[in-house]
Amino acid sequence: MTGFGRSSGEAGAWAWVWEVRSVNGRGLDLRLRLPSHYDSLEQRVRKSIQSRLKRGSVTVSLNVTRQAGGMEVQVNEDVLRDVLKAAEVVRKATGTALPRVDGLLALKGVLDVVEQTDSAEVREEIEAGMLGDFEIALEELLAARRSEGAHLTDIVLQKISEIAALTKSIETSPARAPEAIQKRLKDQVARLMDTNSGLDEARLHQEAVLVATRADVEEEVKRLAAHVAAAKDLVDSNDPIGRQLDFLAQEFNREANTICSKAGANDISQAGLALKTAIDQLREQVQNIE
Repeated sequence: MTGFGRSSGEAGAWAWVWEVRSVNGRGLDLRLRLPSHYDSLEQRVRKSIQSRLKRGSVTVSLNVTRQAGGMEVQVNEDVLRDVLKAAEVVRKATGTALPRVDGLLALKGVLDVVEQTDSAEVREEIEAGMLGDFEIALEELLAARRSEGAHLTDIVLQKISEIAALTKSIETSPARAPEAIQKRLKDQVARLMDTNSGLDEARLHQEAVLVATRADVEEEVKRLAAHVAAAKDLVDSNDPIGRQLDFLAQEFNREANTICSKAGANDISQAGLALKTAIDQLREQVQNIE
């Protein structure tokens, strides 16, 4: 299922932005893009996602910046000491005065602009704030997925109802009536007897009975009806159902293929093909479901 979540925050000299995206996937695939100094967040972020999602390709990115107030100016005492020694040598050699303070500070390397170093306590506070904002972004993503899920539920139920209706049409087809089957077999036997008088009529009758038995789709129809009931129960549950619906869709397709191969009448054959189309459409939607 697809979704997107974003949140931002700041603490002290630091500001950050979380972005969480998900697209369809058969399993749960996590990709985290965190700054190198924040690897300690990775396990907690993974655990939070894994506790709430079961399917989807999820990408998490964290962008961290230091604000202007996070810089400080420091005097490089080693460089200053060397400059003062050189200035003293020049003063003795030339009799000139020592350089003024502003002149010394203007020299390259005397002053350094460096990032402030955070204490362990401050660092812990910052990471706690980051994780809190991550949860906000993740919840926004989950809300988007739930909204999509509600829409998909209607589509899936529609396809399940279509499969149920086609299954019922096959079950109640006039072509499955004993009289209709008997007439088709008699017609086929009559054609064979007309073309080859050497056929044994008793043996031909036995073979016809076997063909009729193998062509019966009663078991397939019953299994389809059971799968329809199971699919409806899954949709009504609050648990992750994507994988189970995917399996049921495969079972639907297996029964539909068998019905198409056994179909001895045009209406059953047409219903079987329509059934396969509805099942394919169901499987396509099931790939998007958690």
